[in-house]
This record gives sequence, C-alpha cells and structure tokens, in this order.
Amino acid sequence: MAQRSGQEDPERYLFVDRAVVCNPATQADWTAKKLVWIPSERHGFEAASIREERGDEVVVELAENSKKAMVNKDDIQKMNPPKFSKVEDMAELTCLNEASVLHNLKDRYYSGLIYTYSGLFCVVINPYKYLPIYSENIIEMYRGKKRHEMPPHIYAISESAYRCMLQDREDQSILCTGESGAGKTENTKKVIQYLAHVASSHKGKKDHSIPGELERQLLQANPILESFGNAKTVKNDNSSRFGKFIRINFDVTGYIVGANIETYLLEKSRAVRQAKDERTFHIFYQLLCGAEEHLRSDLLLEGFNSYRFLSNGNITVPGQQDKDNFQETMEAMHIMSFSHDEILAMLKVVSSVLQFGNVVFKKERNSDQASMPENTAAQKLCHLLGLNVMEFTRAILSPRIKVGRDYVQKAQTKEQADFAVEALAKATYERLFRWLVHRINKALDRTKRQGASFIGILDIAGFEIFQLNSFEQLCINYTNEKLQQLFNHTMFVLEQEEYQREGIEWSFIDFGLDLQPCIDLIERPVSIRLANPPGVLALLDEECWFPKATDKTFIDKLVQEQGTHSKFQKPRQLKDKADFCIIHYAGKVDYKADEWLMKNMDPLNDNVATLLNQSTDKFVSELWKDGVFIPLSLCIVEIQNNVTSLDEPPVDRIVGLDQVAGMAETTFGATYKTKKGMFRTVGQLYKESLTKLMATLRNTNPNFVRCIIPNHEKKAGKLEPHLVLDQLRCNGVLEGIRICRQGFPNRIVFQEFRQRYEILTPNAIPKGFMDGKQACERMIRALELDPNLFRIGQSKIFFRTGVLAHLEEERDLKITDIIIYFQSVCRGYLARKAFAKKQQQLSALKVLQRNCAAYLKLRHWQWWRLFTKVKPLLQVTRQEEEMQAKDEELVKVKERQSKVEGELVDMERKHQQLLEEKNILAEQLQAETELFAEAEEMRARLAAKKQELEEILHDLESRVEEEEERNQSMQNEKKKMQSHIQDLEEQLDEEEAARQKLQLEKVTAEAKIKKMEEDILLLEDQNSKFLKEKKLLDDRVAEMTSQLTEEEEKAKNLGKVKNKQEVMMVDLEERLKKEEKSRQELEKAKRKLDAETTDLQDQIAELQAQIEELKIQLAKKEEELQAALSRSDEEVAQKNNALKAVRELQAQLSELQEDLESEKVSRNKAEKVKRDLSEELEALKTELEDTLDTTAAQQELRTKREQEVAELKKAIDEETKNHESQVQEMRQRHSTALEELSENLEQAKRFKSNLEKNKCTLESDNKELVSEVKGLQQAKTESEQKRKKMDAQLQEFMARATEGERAKVELADRTHKLQTELDTVSALLEDAEKKGIKLAKDSAGLESALQDTQELLQEETRQKLNLSSRIRQLEEDKSTLQEQQEEDEEARRNLEKQLATLQTQLFESRKKLDEDVGTLESLEEVKRKLQKDMELTSQRLEEKASAFDKMEKTKTRLQQELDDLVVDLDHQRTIVSNLEKKQKKFDQLLAEEKTISARYAEERDKAEAEAREKETKALSMARALDEALEAKEEFERLNKQLRTEMEDLMSSKDDVGKSVHELEKSKRTLEQQVEEMRTQLEELEDELQATEDGKLRLEVNMQAMKAQFDRDLQARDEQNEEKKRTLVKQVREMEAELEDERKQRALAVAAKKKLEMDLKDLEGQIEASNKARDEAIKQLRKLQAQMKDYQRELEEARASRDEIFAQSKENEKKLKGLEAEILQLQEDLAASERARRHAEQERDELADEISNSASGKSALLDEKRRLEARISQLEEELEEEQSNMELLNDRFRKTTMQVDILNTELAGERSAAQKSENARQGMERQNKELKAKLGELEGAVKSKFKAAITALEAKILQLEEQLEQEAKERAAANKIVRRTEKKLKEVVIQVEDERRHADQYKEQMEKANSRMKQLKRQLEEAEEEATRANASRRKLQRELDDATEASEGLTREVSTLKNRLRRGGPISFSSSRSGRSRQLQIDGTSVDNSDDDADSRASDHNDTQASNQTE
Repeated sequence: MAQRSGQEDPERYLFVDRAVVCNPATQADWTAKKLVWIPSERHGFEAASIREERGDEVVVELAENSKKAMVNKDDIQKMNPPKFSKVEDMAELTCLNEASVLHNLKDRYYSGLIYTYSGLFCVVINPYKYLPIYSENIIEMYRGKKRHEMPPHIYAISESAYRCMLQDREDQSILCTGESGAGKTENTKKVIQYLAHVASSHKGKKDHSIPGELERQLLQANPILESFGNAKTVKNDNSSRFGKFIRINFDVTGYIVGANIETYLLEKSRAVRQAKDERTFHIFYQLLCGAEEHLRSDLLLEGFNSYRFLSNGNITVPGQQDKDNFQETMEAMHIMSFSHDEILAMLKVVSSVLQFGNVVFKKERNSDQASMPENTAAQKLCHLLGLNVMEFTRAILSPRIKVGRDYVQKAQTKEQADFAVEALAKATYERLFRWLVHRINKALDRTKRQGASFIGILDIAGFEIFQLNSFEQLCINYTNEKLQQLFNHTMFVLEQEEYQREGIEWSFIDFGLDLQPCIDLIERPVSIRLANPPGVLALLDEECWFPKATDKTFIDKLVQEQGTHSKFQKPRQLKDKADFCIIHYAGKVDYKADEWLMKNMDPLNDNVATLLNQSTDKFVSELWKDGVFIPLSLCIVEIQNNVTSLDEPPVDRIVGLDQVAGMAETTFGATYKTKKGMFRTVGQLYKESLTKLMATLRNTNPNFVRCIIPNHEKKAGKLEPHLVLDQLRCNGVLEGIRICRQGFPNRIVFQEFRQRYEILTPNAIPKGFMDGKQACERMIRALELDPNLFRIGQSKIFFRTGVLAHLEEERDLKITDIIIYFQSVCRGYLARKAFAKKQQQLSALKVLQRNCAAYLKLRHWQWWRLFTKVKPLLQVTRQEEEMQAKDEELVKVKERQSKVEGELVDMERKHQQLLEEKNILAEQLQAETELFAEAEEMRARLAAKKQELEEILHDLESRVEEEEERNQSMQNEKKKMQSHIQDLEEQLDEEEAARQKLQLEKVTAEAKIKKMEEDILLLEDQNSKFLKEKKLLDDRVAEMTSQLTEEEEKAKNLGKVKNKQEVMMVDLEERLKKEEKSRQELEKAKRKLDAETTDLQDQIAELQAQIEELKIQLAKKEEELQAALSRSDEEVAQKNNALKAVRELQAQLSELQEDLESEKVSRNKAEKVKRDLSEELEALKTELEDTLDTTAAQQELRTKREQEVAELKKAIDEETKNHESQVQEMRQRHSTALEELSENLEQAKRFKSNLEKNKCTLESDNKELVSEVKGLQQAKTESEQKRKKMDAQLQEFMARATEGERAKVELADRTHKLQTELDTVSALLEDAEKKGIKLAKDSAGLESALQDTQELLQEETRQKLNLSSRIRQLEEDKSTLQEQQEEDEEARRNLEKQLATLQTQLFESRKKLDEDVGTLESLEEVKRKLQKDMELTSQRLEEKASAFDKMEKTKTRLQQELDDLVVDLDHQRTIVSNLEKKQKKFDQLLAEEKTISARYAEERDKAEAEAREKETKALSMARALDEALEAKEEFERLNKQLRTEMEDLMSSKDDVGKSVHELEKSKRTLEQQVEEMRTQLEELEDELQATEDGKLRLEVNMQAMKAQFDRDLQARDEQNEEKKRTLVKQVREMEAELEDERKQRALAVAAKKKLEMDLKDLEGQIEASNKARDEAIKQLRKLQAQMKDYQRELEEARASRDEIFAQSKENEKKLKGLEAEILQLQEDLAASERARRHAEQERDELADEISNSASGKSALLDEKRRLEARISQLEEELEEEQSNMELLNDRFRKTTMQVDILNTELAGERSAAQKSENARQGMERQNKELKAKLGELEGAVKSKFKAAITALEAKILQLEEQLEQEAKERAAANKIVRRTEKKLKEVVIQVEDERRHADQYKEQMEKANSRMKQLKRQLEEAEEEATRANASRRKLQRELDDATEASEGLTREVSTLKNRLRRGGPISFSSSRSGRSRQLQIDGTSVDNSDDDADSRASDHNDTQASNQTE
C-alpha cells in the first residue's frame, strides 16, 4: 500500500480503546440531545440534535458549531448510541444506515484501524502508509484463532478460510475487489504470505534447503506478474491492469501442494498508448533502466525518448527504482526456475513490442497507399522476432486477401497500416503475458501429492463509474454484478441458516434474484429472442457478423431491442454524450459505445500472423503457433472486401482471443481448448471464463474483502466522505446492509440482554433461578414490544434495526431518573441530619442553661450541702443483697462439684468398657494373623504359578520377535509396492486432472441446462401473459370500433354544423371584405393560437414530468409517514412510561399513608411512656423525702449491722476453714483421679499408637490381601476349573469303565440337543438383531421422511412466494396498461374539448369584431380582472393539484398496505394449512409410535418366555449331570467288587504254572481293558469338556442376551419417551403458534376493514377533487382563449413580476438572515441570562460559605469549584429534563396536592412526636439526676463496709478462680475423653469393618479349605488306589519272577536230561516232578502262544520217552 515509516506498536492499529468508547459522559450527551445525522455537502453527514418539529420539516442544531437548520424528515438518519462507536462488525449497529456506516469507518480509520467487518464483508481502507501489522508475530497471533476472538484483519479472513477448508473439507475463496489504488493487490499478497507461512509444506521435512521451494516460488510469482501486468496510473503507482484468480491447492494434512493462476481482461492497449502522467507496464521501464550493456546490445535497446509507444517518456515512480525492481524480477524468475534462454526470449519479445511503435508509414503523393520510407525499425523488429524484412513489409503494406477462390494483394492506407502494427504489438504482448502465466503455473504445479482442497484468491477490479464508460467497464461491472449476486445469495443463505438453527420463524427470501434482471440485460443469449430480447453482449456479437455494422447500428439495435427493459435507459437529450445507460445495483452507469465492435472483434493482419508462426525464433513461433486458421472468419473478410471502400480500414483477419484459446493444443494445456474455426469474440471468451469462475466460486465457500480508496491525493489520514460513500455503494456494502435490514441484524445472548435491560422491567422476573429464555420472554412481555420487531431463538434474542437503540434510550432515561431520585434522597437525608443536629444543639444549650441556673440557686443552700455530703454514705444498704448473692454462688459451686463427680463415675465406667473392647480386638487381631499366614501360603503358590506364566510369556516374546522379523520383510515388500503405487499415482494424477476438467465442463453444461430450463419456464409464463394480453387487446379493439362508429356520427354532425357555418361565412364575406385589415389581424391571432397550442402541449409534457416528480415526493412522504408511525410508537412508549410513573406515585402515596399511621401509633406510645415517666418521677420524689426522714433510724441500724457483720465474719472464717479442708480433700481426690486418668490416657495413647501401627500394617496387608485375593480369585477360578476337570476325570475314569459306550451315546444325543438349542438361540439372536436393524432403518426412514416433508414445505413456500410475486407483477402490468389507456382517452377528450372551445372562441371573436372599437378600454379592464382571476385560479389549481397528489399518494400507500395485508393473509393461511398438515403427520407419527411400542412389548414378552425356556433346559441339564455322577459312583462300586474278586482268584490258585498262565492272561486282558478305558476316558473327557464349555457359553450368552435385551428395551423405552416428549412439545408449540396466528389473523382482518373504510373515504375525496379539477380546467381554457389576444402585455407583466419576485426573494433572504441573527442573539441573550443567574447563585453560595466556614476556605475552594461546575452541568440537565417533563406536570398536580396535604399532616404529627420526645428526654434527664443523687447517698453509706467486703470478695474471687481452673481442667479432661471416645468409636468401626472383611476372608478360606480338603481326599483316594494297583502289580511281578525261576530250573533239568540221554545214562524222576510235569503238560496243552515253545516240546518229548521206558 505504501512505504514503511518506522516501527510502532502493532496493537494500536488492531485493538479499540474501550475506555474511550464506553464513556458515560458521551452516553448522557447522546441521550440528552437526541442526536441524529443530517446530510452535509462537506462531511457527507453531520451530527445534529433535534430542537423542534414543524410538520414535514425539523429544526436541528448542528453539534459542531451549534447553528440551526431546517431539514426534511426524510433526510434525517438515526444515530447509534456511543456504545456502538468504532464497532468491529458494522452488522451489529442497531441503526443501519449510510451515515452510521460512514461514521464508523471514519472513526476507525482516523484511529489507525483500517480493517472493519460488515457482516460477511471485511472492509479495508488504504492507509497510504506502512502499518506494523503484517509481521510474523502478528501471523502467529492470528494463527489458530477464531474470527470473533481477534480484531478485524486480512489474516483473520485467511485463517477462517484455511480452518474451514481443513475442518469442513470444503473449498474456499477470498474475493478482493475495489477501485484502482484501493489496495487489492497488497491484500492479496498478505493472504498468500499468511497461507505460505501457516501451511508451509517444508516445516516437517529435512530437505527444506532445496532451491525453488514451493512456498518461495508462490511468493515470488507476484513480482513477475506485477512487472508484466502492473503500471502507474493517476490513482495508483502500482495498479494491476488485469484480474487474477490464484488457486492454492492443499493436501489432506493442510500443506500447500501446488498453485494455479488464471488471469482476466489484461489492458493490452496500455502497451501502445498511455494517458498523461501515466506509464505503460513496469517491465518496459525496468528493462531500459536495468539492462546491462551486452544485454542492451543483444536486445537493440535505445533511450526512453526514442520509443513512440512510451507516450510520456521516462516517468519515475516515487520511492521505487526501476533498476532494483528489474534485478528483483530476474531473481524471481530464477527462483521460479526459468531458464536463461526463456528469459532472453521473453525480453526480446518485450523489446520487439517497443520496436513495433518505431515502424513509421507515410502516405504516397498520388494515392492513399502507405509506404515505409525507412525500414531500420522494421529490420530491428524482424531481427528480434526472427522474421524476413521483405516479407514483413509486404505483409503489412500489401497483404494477400482471398476473393472468391483466388488470393489478391491489396494495398493498405497509412491508417490501416498503423492500426495493423498497433494490433500486432498488443496481440504479441498479450500472448507473451499468457505464456508467462502458463509458465508460472507449470512451475507451481506439483504432482507428487494430490490436492484435497484449495483456497482461491480473486483479485479483480471493483465496480467502476466514470463520466463515460467503455467496453472494459461494462465487462468489469458485469463481473461485479455476478459477484454481488453470489454475495447476496451466500450472505442471506447463511443468515437464514442461523435463523433455522435458532428455531426462528422465517420465510426464505432469495436476494440473489434482485440482480438477475441486470445480469440478463447484459448476458442473455440470442437463441431466445422470441421470449426475451438478447442481451448487450449477444447483440454486440451479432453486429460483429455484419460487414456494414457500426457502433451506431449497434446502439440503434440495442435501443430497439432493450428500450423497454427496466434496467435500461435511453439518453434523455440529444446533447448527451452517452449512448445508453444501465441501472446497476451500485447506481446508473452511462456507456459510450465508441469502437466497441473493434474491441470485441480484436482484428489482426493474418499475413503477419502466418509469418510470426513461421519465425526462425522458436519462442516466437511457439507464441504464434495457432495463428493460421481460416474457416468462418474468412467469410466475414470476403464480405467486407466486397463491400468496404478504400476509406474504411479493412479488417484483414479476425484473429481474436480465440487464437489464445487455440493455444490449448500447443502450450497452454487443455484448459483453453475451444472449437477450431469458431468466430470467437472477446465478449464471448470473457463470458465463458466468467461462467467458469462463477462455477468454481459457487462450489466454494466465499470470503469477501472490499478495498476502499480514501482519497485521490494518496495522503495518509485523509478521508473524503462522498468518495467513500460511492465506493461503499459500488462494493455492495450498503447493498449488504439493505439485505440485513430485511432480517434481524441485532442479536444478543440471553444473559447479556437480561443483565443490561432488566432495569427497564424491575418486577417482571421473580427472585431465584430462572432460565435465560424464560426471563427474556417475561422481559419482552413487560416491555410490550411489537412481535414483529423481535424473535426469540434457542440461545439469543434477535431484533430488527433500531430496536436496541430505542431500548438504550429508555435505559438511559431510567438510569437518569434513578440517579436524580438518589441525589434527591441524599440531599434530603443530609438536610434532615443537619436540622436534627441543630435541634439537638438547641436542646442541649437549654439544658445547660437550666442546670447552671439550678446550680447557682442551690450552691449556698445548707440542705443541699448536707445532701451532697450524706449521699456518698448510702452504700450500706446493699450489703445484705451482696451476701445473698454470695450464698447463691456457693450453692451453684456445690451443684457443679456434684455434677463433676457424677461425670467422673461415668468416665470410669466407660474406661472399663474400653478395656474390654481392647481385649476383644486383641483376640480378633490374633485370628487375623492366622488368616494372614494362610493367605501367605496361598501367595507363595500363586508366585509359583506366576513363574510358570512368565516362562510362557518368554516363549510368546520369542514368537513376537519372529513375527517382527517377518514384519520387516513385509515392510520391505511394502516399500517396493509403494514405489510402484507412486508411479501409478502419477498416472492417476494425470487422469485426475483430465477428470477434473471434464467435471468442470460437466458443471458448466449442467448450469447451461438449468439456465435453459429456467428460460423455458420464463417463456411459458410469458406466453401465458401474452395470451392474456391478446385477449385484452381484442376487447380493446372491439371497444375502439364502437368508439370509431360514435366518432363517425360526431363527424357527420360536425359536417352539418360546418355547412351551416359556410352559409354564415357567405353572409359574412361581404362584411369581411370591408374589414380585411381586421381579418388579417385575426389570422395573426390564429397563428398565435396555434403557437400557443404547441406551447400548451409542451406544458402538458412538463406537467407530466412534474407528476413524476410528485410521485417521487409521494414515496418520500410515505417514508415520512413510516417515520411518523415509529414516532407514534415512541409516544405510546412514553405514555406507558408516564402511566408507570403515576402508578409509582400512587404506591408512594400509599406508603406515606402507612407512615402517617405508624407515626400516630408511635405518638400514642410516646404519650404512654411520658405518663409512666412522670409517675416514676413522683415515686422517686417520695422516696427521696423518705430517705431524708430516715437518716436517724439508719444510724441505729448501722450499729446493729456492725455487730451482725462481726458475727458474719466469724461464721465466714469457720466456713472458709471448712471449705479449705473440703477443697484440699477434693484436690487430693482430683489429683489421684487425674493421675489415674493420665495413666489411662497414656495407656490409651500407647494402645492407640499400636493400633495405628497395626492399622497401617493391616491396611498395607489389606491392600496386599486385596491384590492377593484378586489373584486368589483368579487362581480359585483356575483351580475350580482344574478341580472340575479332575472330578470329571476321576468320575468318568471309574464310571465309564464298563458302560462308556452307553454314556457316549447319551452324551452324543445331549450334545446334539445342545447344538440344536444353540442354533435356535443364535437364530433368535439373529432375528432380534435383524429386528433392531429394521427398527433403526424404520426410524432413519421416518427421520428422512420428516426431513423430506420439511424440505417439501420449504419448496412449497418458495413456490408460493414466487407465484405471489409473479401475480403482483402481472397485476402491476395490468394496472399500468389500464392507466395508460385511461390517460390516452382523457387526452383525446381534452383535445376534442379544446377544439370545441376554440370554435366557440372563433365565433365570439367574430362577434366581438363586429362590435365597436370603444370596447377596447372595457376589454383592458376585463383583462386586468382576468389576470387576477387567472392568478387565483392558478393558485387554486396548484392547491387542488397538490391535494390531488397527496390523495393519490395516500391511495397508493393504502393500496400497497392492502396488498401487503393480503399477502400476509395468504401467508398466514399457508402457515395454518402447514400447521394442520403437521398436526396430521404428528397424529400419524403417534399412531406409528404406539404400534412400534406394542410390537416392542410383544417382542419383550417373547424374549422373556424364551429366557424361561432356556432356564428350564439348563435345570434339566444339571439334573442329567447329577444322574451321570450317580452312575459314576455305581461304576466305582462295581470296580471295587471286581478287584476283590480278582484278589480272591489270585489267592485261590495253587500251582505255579497255572498262576503264571492265568496271570499272563489276566495281565493282557487288563492291559487291553486299561488301554480301552483310557481311550474311552480321554474321549469322554473331551466330550464332557466340550459339553461343559458349551453349557458355560450358553449361560454366558444367555446372560449377555438378557442384559442386551434389557438394555435395548430400556433404550427403546427412553427413546419412545423422548420422542413422546418432543412430539408433545411440538404439539404445544404448534398450538401456541396456531393461537398466535389466529390472533394475528383477527388483527389483520380488523386492520384490513379499517383500511378499506379509509380507502372508500379517500376515493370519495379524490372523486370530488377530480370534479373540481375538471371544472377548474374548463375555466382555465376559457380564460386562456381570452388571454391569447393580450399575450404581449402579459409577457411584459411577467417580466416585471419576475423582477419583483427576484427583489422579494432577495428581501426574503435578507429577512431570513436577519431572523437567524435575531435567533442567535436571542440564544446568546438567554445563555448570558443563564450565566448571570448562575453567577448570582454562585455569588450567594460563596457569600454563605464565606460566612459559615471562613476557617476552611482555602482547603475547600478547589473542591467547591469542581462541585459548582458539576452542579451547573446537572442544573442544565435538570432544566432540559424539566422542559421535557412539563407536559406530564398536569397529570401529576392532583397527586402532588395529595402529597402536600399528607406532608403537612406528617409534619404536624412529627412536630407533636418531637415535642413528646423532648418531654420524654427531659423526664429521663431528671430521672438520671435523681438516680445520681441516690447513688451518691448509697456510696456515702457503703464506704465504711467496703474494706471488709473487698477482703471477702477477694477470697471469693480466689475460690472462684480455683473453681474455674478445676472446671477448665475437667472440661479439658472431658474433651480428651470425648476425643478418645471418638477415636475409639472410629477404631471400633474400623475393627468391625476388618472383622467383616476377616469373616468374609474366613468364609472364602473355609470354602477354599473345604474344596482343598475334598481335593486332597480325592487325591488320597486316587493315591490309595494307585498304591493298591502298584501292590497288585508287584505281587504279579513277584509271581512272574517265581515262575521264571521255576521255568529256568526246569530248563536246566531238561538240559541235564538231554545230556544224560545223549550219554545214555540212567534217568530218575521223583513223584513230585512227575506230577508237576504232568501238570505242565496239561497246562502246556491248554496254553496258547507260550513264550518257550521249544522247551515245552522238549519236555513233552522227554515225558513220552520216559513213559515208553517204564512200560
């Protein structure tokens, strides 16, 4: 914006000083003066206070110079309270008007605050100096903050856009608009700077030192674009001469991943010519200043003055150096990674553009043909562009043109050649700029990361209104219309969303449609001409097709097509420079259509374009690659060549921006792609780019920044109001405010509203807590606000504009009333206090004087002296009383002692109880220690288990390591896949880009389709309109035919009259011959009459114009009426306030009456007290006399009492001794008791400390035990599981030995059953889940249906609104047509009447001519009379016209109100119908909910029944288990029986061989059985485990299902209840709404009836006025006919009258000036009189103060002055308040009279009370004096006995002290005992808790022990069985061993026998052996598969041999 001026505090330019804003003095000033804004030529608006109202005008006093002025009420604008001064968001202003907005902006600007919010806008005013608010610290301040947390700033807008993008995943856009020099480019830079800082992608990376980083490049793109696209203008030194849309792409994490720049409307004509004091683009000057020598030689550069295109030579920019800027541009290009060749090629093109201007052409002598005398410039140009000089000159001077099928060379004129060269220069620079933008986009594009969303920054020129505006301004204004429409739509959509959120009733209004007619006027295409005429751009494109078309033909066609459009105006006068006018939202804009066709076509020389395309320089050929294509444009060229003459410059080739668009295929990518060969104009291309831009903006969330230029002088701190106002209108700020006014712009949170305005409704809210919403509703009811002025939401209360200001005024008035009342109370209190003090001083003085007089009388009286001496001796009488008191105290002490002894006994008893409890606790502790030991054992076991688990954990960790190794290998594979994915992503990015382009095209196509559909709808509506109009026209034609027939009859009658007149004329011809001279004069008069008729027609036109002006005034009057209505509302509010004040005064009256009654009661009481006191006084007097008489008797009594005292002393001594002995005994006892207690206490302390230690240990143990118990519980569960397994194993091992298969079958059946049950349960579960899903779907469907119905309702309301608006338009059109018809008929009738009058005048003039000349004098007199009558009638006419206009205004206003009421009625009917529909829907929903709840209840019953069935099944399973266990026990018994049988069998066997074989047999069978049993056992174990697991799962599932079902049921019940509540709420709300609607409907009907009555009255008045007007017009015409003869004299009279009028005006001016001076003098006089009065008052007060306080004068003077100044201010305010309150004084007079009467009564009562009070005080004083005298006498009597009594008292005090000490010690002991008791109780409670825990632990341990014992028993049994089995096995083993030994012996014997047999020796057998052998043989035969077959065979063989030998 401007250069830096130094470092300052940034917060000064950001934050408002609220202390200055919230100044109570300014608030009071605002409320007192009724400040408003009035228009001012110098300041725009000035502050003034309203002084007086005179009808439609108001007298105001200016705040600046206190001058008075008369202002129309319509021109006054309300002022906001000082609370809203320098407000950050102007939407919060309670009075939204131009003046308030301007004042707020001005105040903030002068305070250095350049940023201000206006709703969605951020308004920026250029400061023209550097402000320190753009540093990184400020960026960090705004980072992460919400918009309302920080002051307005461009960073806040950027931050909100960035955060919305990240949170909502919605694309954002920031739209910067404004005039040139307003600071758009700078703010755009700041946005980019902020986003680059906040969203920098390199902060989290290590490789951020790479050159050409994205953020740096993004920031450096700006200097390049500025040097090539910016230039110095009159307004701005760095003005952007193009619009740009910067699109910054972000990834999902919010980092910048790329950017793209799109440009609009480059002002390329600046490259060729510039206005005065302006420059071309910066790059030209930078190149000429900054290029080095070698570069200058390469680029053939020259000095500034040698280039024709640099119109103003070298103009420097202040504060900038072109050389340094050139270096910066070069550095930026290097950062953007431009290559050296690219930079050099660009600079060559820039130099060539300058060289184009140096090519000079001359006209040849004999012909118009152009020639090039010098071609040095052309050679330089061709060298730079890589062209052939000869071909270039030929192409320029004689280009080839196609005629038919042949090409012909055509010579060019000088003008044509100059035009061609300039067009080439402009086109070359434009192509270079486009290439540069494309190159920057290429550098900023990043394809590594996909952009998730983007922020677009639009920097485009704002609305421009110059004196004459051209084609560029039309394009800019068209863009701003579209942007404003977008803003209107988004702004009020957001506003209405807020209303919906808060639950406010609101009908949707689409404010975007307000601008649609103007946009249609500009952009409507040609294709729908039948329905609506084409727009400006379409007509311009159409004209470009025609060869003979010119700007004038274009204007004619535009006026013809769009002449009747509401937003289009023709030039009013022929002298106007503008060709046409368009009414934009910002105002009327006059357009001059010079060279619009050329600008739109942008023609080029096709021959040079082909040359440039074929250039040897690659860069130039790339720029012009698309330069050669012919199709449609050549047709136009051929037509032009056939038609145009040599004088007209031919357009050789129309190579427009379509060529740039065609560069899509070569350099600029697919974004610029268009159809080949299309004739594309600048308007079409701009329209397309704008539609694309608007499509992207509509898909984003827009943020608006409006830049404003404060002055054209570029001065800091200066603001021109009118300039700023124009820009506010142009930028749409005031338009936004207009929209705000339709809604509820002011909103306050409930708490703040209650806190601020509760003072206005003091008794509305009851004490205690109340919800904020309810409190606000009550306050609003108490305030009696119009329901249309506010809406109450969920968290805020909304107001229309101006309501808060009204409430602020009322609040200030209330506060001033309270302060005044408080001050009056304070002053009254101080005055009463001072008066009471003075009264007391007076009474005290009287008392002193009376006492002094009494003392003077009594001091020499002897009796008085005696009285004064005797009085001190009168204290003896009190001794007996004191003794009695001491006796009573002794009794009390004894009672206390007895109490303490009783307490001691109780304490001892409690001590014994505590000891017993201690013993019990010790026993419990011992039991706990035992339990602890057992728990310790358990803990050791658990530790062992823990070790096992840790080993398992180590194994798992090793597995995890293996898994990690696998994971690493997987990650390596993943990296490879990622690299592959990246390659695929790159391909995807390319595909995505193509897809996005297709989507954009799709979006545009859809938008076009929507537009076409809308147009079709419009066409259908228009068709229906036209049909209706056709019918109306047919009716009119019929009427016109009937009228024609009537006219023909009239013409016949006129023909007859004419014939008669001709006869008459023949008669009169003879007379006429005589009077030819007179006839000639008559002819002259006739000519004059003709001239006058023309004048009359002109006057009629003027009258019509006046009527239009009167209509405008009527609109103003309506606004005044609205203001008057608002004032009447205010007066009603004031009336209510007055009524409130009356009620308050009545309450005060009642309070005063109550005070009066209380005063009367107090007076009666005071009189009673007075009587009592007087009686007491009399009694005291009698006592005094008695005392004086009894002095002698008292002396005798004294002697007696002395004797009694001596006796008493002796008795007291004895008693003291006894008491001392008792006290000593008590002390001993007490000491012993104390020692015992102390010992007990010490023991208790030790016990307590031990208990605490034990407690600590127990707590720690308890904690450990808790942890161990948890572990034990886990172990327990595990052990239980193991136990179950063991039980199952043992039971099944024994039970299934014999019947395993049967059990297996049964178990299989059971498992099958369980499986089926599981399946059923799972199916039920699935059904329940499906039902839940269905229910959820049903609920979702219901919700969606509700939403759909709501949306349908909204759509219906919108459609109804649209239909109503269309109906209104049709009715208006109809009424306008009827009015036109009536006006035409009236004009025709008037003409006929004029003709008739003229004919009658002719007859009369002829008759008059026949008369004598002497009538001239009478005619002169008549003339004078007529002049007077004429003036009177003209005055009457004017009055009638004004009355008629007023009546018409009132009629139109009433008609509008009627229409509004009708619309409101329709609206209310629709609302009622909607509510009825909602009621029906609600009933349906209720019925559905009931059915659903019934269904749920049925499902719940079913589920409960299923649960019961499952429980019964579980019980049956448990029974089956028990049966299985019983069977197991039976098996165990059988097993035992078998074992016993086996043992018997083993014992019964005798022979060894038998036993061996049998044992082997049994062994094998047993082994087989054991194996089979083991297998069966394992199978059965598995099956049982599976069944148990299944059972457990079933139980768990059952419980889970139950819990889930209960939860679902609860949730459903809760949901049903909630829905029910919400539905009931909705019903109640709907009922309330229905009632409100009925009331409003009734009110509307009543208002409608009133309005209809008023309308009828007004119509009657209008008819009467119309009749009077017609009569007046007739008279006027007659008078005009007579007047025409004397026109000359009238003109002279007019001239004289004008002179007189001028003199009278001057006199009036002088008079006004004198009156103003007189008023000023009167005001000065009044001020001086006030000052004099104040001075006199001050003088009087000073004199009083000097007389009263001369001593403290110097110290109080300063304070006094300050107070006097304050008092004077308050007095002024009081005077103003009194002037305001004079109107209410009449109402209060009665009450004040009553108050005065009551006050007088009160004063009388108070004076009587005061008198009684004084009398009472006097009596009290006398009483006190008498008491004092009595005291003195008693003192004199008692002085003798004082010593003895004091001694006794001292002793008693000692005793009391001892007693107190003992009592304290006892209390301390009691406290200690109580503490110990408390501690004991706590310990007992803890012990009981621990007991409970111990019992629980014991029970658990007992259970565990019992289970362990059972397990041990089972284990022992198993071990016993195992030992038995081992014993049996050992027996078998022994028997086997014996058998083997026997077999070995036998084998040995066999071997010996064999040996013997071989030898042949004798063989001898014993009998036993033989028997055995036999046995063996038998056994051998019986045994199969023996181990020693060979031995058995051998033995058999030997046996047979032996038998043979014996035989």
